[in-house]
Amino acid sequence: MSDYFQSILMGSLLTVAVSLASAAIATVLGLLGASAKLSGRRPLVVLATVYTSIVRGIPELVMMLLIFYGGAIGLNTLLEKMGSQSSVDLNPFVAGSFTIGFIYGAYMTETFRGAILAIPKGQMEAAWAFGMGPFKTFFRITLPQMVRYALPGFTNNWLVLIKATALVSLIGLQDMTYLAKQASAAAREPFIFFLFTAALYLVYTSVSLWALGRLNARYSLGTEKVQL
Repeated sequence: MSDYFQSILMGSLLTVAVSLASAAIATVLGLLGASAKLSGRRPLVVLATVYTSIVRGIPELVMMLLIFYGGAIGLNTLLEKMGSQSSVDLNPFVAGSFTIGFIYGAYMTETFRGAILAIPKGQMEAAWAFGMGPFKTFFRITLPQMVRYALPGFTNNWLVLIKATALVSLIGLQDMTYLAKQASAAAREPFIFFLFTAALYLVYTSVSLWALGRLNARYSLGTEKVQL
């Protein structure tokens, strides 16, 4: 039995890796999506709106299977049309991380958009009046203040993203959910192993809440604190 618990613990490291990789992708897509929605340029606004509307309207499980299996079929079809005889198999880690990041990038878009809108526009106009360009204004004026407004929403998205990583077990990635399922089938003790996995997720989310709570407290110095 101890070997099964050790394998699940090792699988939890993969769960952490998938979570961090997905969060990085989601953050980048969220910033790009929020910038597009606030750009005032109709093509970018429409593109970002279509992205957030479609992604948030499709179940995560369906999206995971669609990208993993449909993506491989699409790439192989493209290679075949280009005259290549080789075939492509998507890496489960890459496919899983990208899919979860792609999904939660839509939610991060709305989180970051709301945070940017909460910043008084006069501050950015003042930066432009002093000759700052758009990028310099964003990194020196907008981003530091946006973090404070975005942290509560980011925290909620992060907690849900962590739990969504269990979906990668469906595409063969040996995270702790996959290994718990294997252990329960071998030992015929599903309750014990899934309860252990649930406890690991609870530890993971609790540590995340503590860390993000400290970060929120730091960025909220001198202002009314927001409870996470």
